[in-house]
Amino acid sequence: MDTMTENDYLTAWGLYAFAALGCLLVWWRMTRWIWRWLREPLQLLMAVLLFSPTIVDPVKTQFAPAVAITALDLVLKVGNNAWRAISDLFMYTMIAFAVYLVIVLIRWPIERGAKARRERKAAADAALAAEPADDDDEPFRRPAPVSGMRVEPRL
Repeated sequence: MDTMTENDYLTAWGLYAFAALGCLLVWWRMTRWIWRWLREPLQLLMAVLLFSPTIVDPVKTQFAPAVAITALDLVLKVGNNAWRAISDLFMYTMIAFAVYLVIVLIRWPIERGAKARRERKAAADAALAAEPADDDDEPFRRPAPVSGMRVEPRL
């Protein structure tokens, strides 16, 4: 049987990456309605499931999608790479969620400050709207001409 060349290997990974990106975009569309603090971890989990590789052949250093290797090994019982793929998935998931947690801890106080500023601005705008309008510009107003009177321009 003919072995897979480097070009075939890269083509297969390119096609898989394109299909996985399409699946991820569909997943984002499906989870769009969910509360933000649940939606983002679900989207991150799907990204990890779709894009995490695992090594298949240690001699040739060939990789394959970990979720595909896990599914093929468990359902079809064709290989012994399932536990390695599951451990890789778990490791990538823990790393991704640790990075996500750091980002959330940085983002949280920034968003709280922005919300407080918006509330203060809304309160200030409401206070300005509630104040009676001062007619300080009255001295600069001209009286309306009485009908039949001619108005001369001032020089």
